[in-house]
Amino acid sequence: MSDKEISMASWQGRVDPEPDSARWHQRILPWRAGSVPGVVLVGFACDEGVLRNKGRVGAAAGPLAIRKALASLAWHQQRPVYDAGDITCPDGDLESAQARLAVRVSEVLAEGHQPIVLGGGHEVAYGSWTGLATYMGSGGVVPRIGIVNFDAHFDLRDPANGPSSGTPFAQIAAQCTMRGWPFHYACLGISRASNTQALFARAAALGVWVREDHEIRESTLPQIATELDAFVAECDVLYLTLDIDVLPAAEAPGVSAPAAHGVSLPLLEPLLARLCKSGKLRVIDLAELNPSHDIDGRTARTAARLIHRLSLMS
Repeated sequence: MSDKEISMASWQGRVDPEPDSARWHQRILPWRAGSVPGVVLVGFACDEGVLRNKGRVGAAAGPLAIRKALASLAWHQQRPVYDAGDITCPDGDLESAQARLAVRVSEVLAEGHQPIVLGGGHEVAYGSWTGLATYMGSGGVVPRIGIVNFDAHFDLRDPANGPSSGTPFAQIAAQCTMRGWPFHYACLGISRASNTQALFARAAALGVWVREDHEIRESTLPQIATELDAFVAECDVLYLTLDIDVLPAAEAPGVSAPAAHGVSLPLLEPLLARLCKSGKLRVIDLAELNPSHDIDGRTARTAARLIHRLSLMS
């Protein structure tokens, strides 16, 4: 089934009469091949992986909710921002949707843009990474792709029974082994209560750098930042993926799996800024926003703020 055509209908909001008062809805453009390089938003309107993982469905509506929350934010960009529409999965064929997302991400990268993918369930990660791998692998050199995942969950479940929102990084690890590439995976914000001993063992076997949610505090940020710098130094490029359920449930109630503890936004933002300043960030995505469980658009606004900041810094 074909994906939705690019529609700018959701980009509506207030218009201020004063000079220099533009907002996102007044400046964002539909993406076309050959556009001047900038930031390209790609929607992944899919939560088939969440359904397969027996989670709360509704994340397929995430891209639209994020666009609506972004629309009236003040415009401070120094480069153009485009909307490339949505990759959809109306027929349950998750694997095809991920493949189409990978093609879109690779195309956007090849034109010199910074793609930001709007999920969707965290199955978005396999499509985002595959797009970056396709782009990086075309040069004939083995790339060192670093994955930085802010998430309460490892998403390293065994994909033997089919991919889901709980398997993307296990799938990526398998792809790296098959290609003879190194697997560099950092996961920050992990909830020990939400991940089994088997998942911790798998993460250890794969050499995943882990920081649990309770370890990330204002007092530990300098040490974590130093460790993050060391991780980044071992990579040629970075793929940043943000599962919104890494935030406390009070800050992000509208997710597929709310976090009892989580890592607050003021603790995340300095680490995100550090990644952006590295100059290695190539692909960004946000996952698991579930508008059907949101309260007063609180989670969508948080996701929009993150995109606003990341598009300025990256």
